[in-house]
Amino acid sequence: MPLKKLLGSKAMRSMTVVSVLSEARKAFGRGNRTRGIALLFVAVLAWKWTVAGLAAQGLLKLVRGGGSSPSDSSPA
Repeated sequence: MPLKKLLGSKAMRSMTVVSVLSEARKAFGRGNRTRGIALLFVAVLAWKWTVAGLAAQGLLKLVRGGGSSPSDSSPA
């Protein structure tokens, strides 16, 4: 199955982990320590199961309200 092959690739796993770690860094930056720790845990899971990281990010977008907030676009 092509989708399974894509989601299982090392490049996709790496990209997902980096993305989840970025979200964790933003959470810590906003002072949301609990969310940051949870996202660090998800990043570990995302290395083994890419879908876990993608699902967590989708859930975060829903909880946060969809689009990016103005604070998301500020430089690091």
